[in-house]
Amino acid sequence: MQAIFRLLLLTLVLALSPRLAFAVAGDWDVNDHVNTRLVSAIDGVGDAAKIQLGLQFKMKKGWKIYWRSPGESGLPPSADWSDAKNFRDATMSWPAPSRFTIFGLETFGYKDEVVFPISAVVAEPGKPVQIRAALRYLTCNDICVPYDVSLALDLPEGPATAGRESALIAKFAKLIPNDGNGLSIEQAVLSLRDKAVVLSAEAKSLSRFMAPDLFVEGAENAVFGRPKVTFADQGRRAYIEVAALGATAADFKNTELTLTLVDEGRALETGAPAIFGEFQAPASASSSSSSSSASAGWASIWRIVALAVLGGLILNLMPCVLPVLSIKLLSIANHGGGDKAHIRVSFFASAAGVITSLLAIGGVLVALKSAGMSVGWGIQFQQPVFLTIMAVVVTLFAYNLWGLFEVQLPQSISGFAAARGQGNSVGGHFMTGAFATLLATPCSAPFVGSAVGFALSRGAGEIFLIFGALGLGLALPYIIVGLFPGAVARLPRPGNWMNSLRRVLALALGVTALWLLSVLFAQIGVDDALSVAALLALIGVVLVLRRLPGSRLGRHAGAVSAILIATAIAIPALGDRNPAQFAANGNGVIDGPWTPFDVAAIDRHVQAGKLVFVDVTADWCITCKVNKKIVLDADPVATFLTQDNVVAMRADWTSPNAGIAAYLESSGRYGIPFNAIYGPNAPKGRALPELLSAGVVMDVAADVGRSAFARKQK
Repeated sequence: MQAIFRLLLLTLVLALSPRLAFAVAGDWDVNDHVNTRLVSAIDGVGDAAKIQLGLQFKMKKGWKIYWRSPGESGLPPSADWSDAKNFRDATMSWPAPSRFTIFGLETFGYKDEVVFPISAVVAEPGKPVQIRAALRYLTCNDICVPYDVSLALDLPEGPATAGRESALIAKFAKLIPNDGNGLSIEQAVLSLRDKAVVLSAEAKSLSRFMAPDLFVEGAENAVFGRPKVTFADQGRRAYIEVAALGATAADFKNTELTLTLVDEGRALETGAPAIFGEFQAPASASSSSSSSSASAGWASIWRIVALAVLGGLILNLMPCVLPVLSIKLLSIANHGGGDKAHIRVSFFASAAGVITSLLAIGGVLVALKSAGMSVGWGIQFQQPVFLTIMAVVVTLFAYNLWGLFEVQLPQSISGFAAARGQGNSVGGHFMTGAFATLLATPCSAPFVGSAVGFALSRGAGEIFLIFGALGLGLALPYIIVGLFPGAVARLPRPGNWMNSLRRVLALALGVTALWLLSVLFAQIGVDDALSVAALLALIGVVLVLRRLPGSRLGRHAGAVSAILIATAIAIPALGDRNPAQFAANGNGVIDGPWTPFDVAAIDRHVQAGKLVFVDVTADWCITCKVNKKIVLDADPVATFLTQDNVVAMRADWTSPNAGIAAYLESSGRYGIPFNAIYGPNAPKGRALPELLSAGVVMDVAADVGRSAFARKQK
């Protein structure tokens, strides 16, 4: 058990080691309730006329701070920048708020953590910037405590490279209300009911609403309460009523309202004139008040849990994992099926290995995320040493199935010996499940990316819940066999048919080893990758020669093989990554309609009226390759990508790249494949599902390319 935890911890630490350098950030101001500091998206000033910063708040449990419109009570944070040098015109943006009801009062704000993105002008580009902020804010729990603090941050001269905190700022910038990612408000009308002013609005969503909330600003003396919501059109249309508290019709004369619609990570901000009139929702709208929004939120979480279980189950069909399950069945066949008790224990132990391993990965990710590090699904495959170790293990597995050696493997990987029917210990079967988990991480089956993205954007509880659900789905085949061992127990007794099956499985593992070596080639170059491949082949030669009559290798074959394995692992450990293959922007060889990924250019292309298709891929991502072959490189999508009004961008994440990691995190994703389309109707992008289809791509492109719904902005 301890060995697997060490292995998983070492794997993830190695995978994330390039991300350990911290960017420029100010010192924390610490008190009993809230910690605050300034952070920067860049490590140096560069030559930019504008810089991006963040004002970070970390609240203790139960405490909150307020939105720009705090509700019936409260005070929003404010900062005075007058003492800053070479810094002016700072503009603070407000992520979408949450609603709090305390003692019957409706307030709007933030709990746990929030970062307010700040855009500021550099008075003299290229020169150092000294940022000084006199910050005033109010934090409340059962009582309210005001604070006045001073924050400082210095940006030196030097290149304006993306820093470690750029992903943190981008994550909360994504929460700033924008075009709503499929949300729209079709109409908004005021009316008088028993002398109370009520706003009625009709909202529309391209996907089902989860737990919509509406925040209304505009009238000086009006604070709007908790909305009542009814749904229609299978949950894609919402009719919202919200009453103004302590306001009269006169307060809305010549007033422009600002409406902020929020729904599970999406947010739309739009303007609407304060017009009194009649509004009637269709009779087909199903009653569902927003007082049930909490239950709706939990319903959405359990929906994600169900998707995680389904995604984990589908992972078993991916080429990364299927050989392990097949060899597990072969180990039972070696004993002529075996007795039911042995089969049950064997498969339940493997299921425990799968679930425990994914929970362990979740625990490590929680710790790393708490330390402010970027995390993601499958990123250990960006590490050449890890790839080499996996290639060695898979190759030895294949040699064993080909019958080249019958020596008991080390205890640390005793689960592999199950391929010969000798791995009968519970620990060995447990390790087989852990090995399946490691092989699953470069694959992103349908629903896996959405589930992982949801988990890693939430707290520790959600991460453990979702990763446990993924483990349950991945372990389901083992659990089913454990529950119904009779079918496996009736397998035919060992015979010649097993030799043919062993060769087929060995071939599958050989293909897996070649795939790992191809990824290694992309990371360390052809010479070093071929050297590793030659050493792995030489191990096979040694194992063959030792079996020849009169061979002098004999018992020394193990030592020679160990030296060859150590040498193979040392090559990527001591060498450099391939700088010619991957540029600083994380792009390999770009061909066809594709241009290098440039996140800063997306807005520029969209403002020019173009569509931007972004494809984040990697050589180790099997699902990415399937999408490319079946959808992206085939008509009609291939023709669509060559159109004059379409810009196709490809980002290669085969090797670690902070810019791509920040982009994924800002998009709410922590794994690949990731595809998104940007356009006039979705300037912030519309994410596509993990497994693409031509129909989905063309439908989303058509919708994103349409002119946005004409509405007045604040």
